[in-house]
Amino acid sequence: MHYSSILPDVLKIADEASEKVLNIYMTDFKVNYKADESPITAADVASHRIIVSGLRNLSHDIPILSEEGVEIPWSERKHWHRFWLIDPIDGTKDFTQRTGEFTVNIALIENGEPILGVVTAPALKEAYWGLKGEGAHKRDRTGRVQRIRVASPGQAKRVVASKNHLNEETRAFIDKLGEHELVQAGSSLKFCKIAEGHADIYPRLGPTCEWDTGAAHAVLLAAGGKVETLDGEPLRYGKEDLLNPHFVASGDWY
Repeated sequence: MHYSSILPDVLKIADEASEKVLNIYMTDFKVNYKADESPITAADVASHRIIVSGLRNLSHDIPILSEEGVEIPWSERKHWHRFWLIDPIDGTKDFTQRTGEFTVNIALIENGEPILGVVTAPALKEAYWGLKGEGAHKRDRTGRVQRIRVASPGQAKRVVASKNHLNEETRAFIDKLGEHELVQAGSSLKFCKIAEGHADIYPRLGPTCEWDTGAAHAVLLAAGGKVETLDGEPLRYGKEDLLNPHFVASGDWY
């Protein structure tokens, strides 16, 4: 499959889901909670349905793993060499708190590596996408599209951190970097800040799942960055345990 030929279609699917999400965001929506006490709204469900339907029309033979989909047993997933990985809304807390920093995420995983990713920020009216070997791009709120790439860091490292997950372990890691400044961002936009050269490093020493990171990871890789575990190994996907290990996302300097 020539992935460059389907990327515009994937972006169109993400835009359609984003439009529906934004329409719900502008209403007095209700927040429910899943068994793990994480929030879920009608926007999560609507985005999931639009993306799954669109991807199935686009590629009948590629399986789909979604945060809001049915649980798929490892006995089936272990045979997947290629699959769609989606997070209908990453940053649901940002959605419910109306910060605007939530995203719609679609990734294509092949042999454990995110090779295509689309990230849209409906409330910010921005979109990012990347494809292995073909670079990364951003579309701003005016509709202008530009190629993006990671930046060479200055003396003070620009560290992007989560507003909701800045724990003591992360603070200790950041302090070891020496001179630095904090760049605040929500959801998968933290990866995108590095991809477009507005930040240098994002340490995540807390729990995330594969769907939280796949799409933005693909964008960052295409922009010249990397995401590694604390052991220096590339962050991989399609594992039996869908939880990610702790990781560090950065430009290629770290």
